[in-house]
Amino acid sequence: MRILIQTVGEARARFRRTSRPSLLIAASLFFAVGGAQAQSGEIRCSVTENSAPARGTVSVTQNGKDVAAGSCGAILSVPAGKCKVTVRLDGTVDNPSQVVDVEVRPGQTAPVTVDFKTGVLEVRIESKAQSGTGLVTVNRGTQRIGTLGSGVAARLSAGKYQVVVRLGGQERRYDVDLRPGQRRLVRAQF
Repeated sequence: MRILIQTVGEARARFRRTSRPSLLIAASLFFAVGGAQAQSGEIRCSVTENSAPARGTVSVTQNGKDVAAGSCGAILSVPAGKCKVTVRLDGTVDNPSQVVDVEVRPGQTAPVTVDFKTGVLEVRIESKAQSGTGLVTVNRGTQRIGTLGSGVAARLSAGKYQVVVRLGGQERRYDVDLRPGQRRLVRAQF
């Protein structure tokens, strides 16, 4: 039977030779990681629709580069500094967005809160003489926002719209001023 015996002096000398460089490397890595974390901060996005909680997405750019993106409500880690935060509201025909300038401080959370003003638009095509499928186009100025089917309610940003309804070669136009929280019904009669 062999018994290994090690003296304290040898172990301590070996520890001193191998541990100091390893300890210095470990310490520099630890402080480098801590330094990197101190150079970043967080953004917490919250989005509301007519002052009620809503769902949305967020993207963050810094110096023209995309640095983070995700869902509102989740915390995003971003480099410290000035950022442009773009918040979009989910589930609307016109896909509205708002851009907020934010300064993110190292190790801190910057809140971004955006409220979208929306209304609901529904168009019903009514025809006694003609059957068929009609087409509803929603325009804002000269820009086409989207199309709807008859009887389909859609959420849109509050504002002025022109609704164009086509059925069997005929056309009807309606100017609509949609206010925040308003539910507007347009009856297109042919």
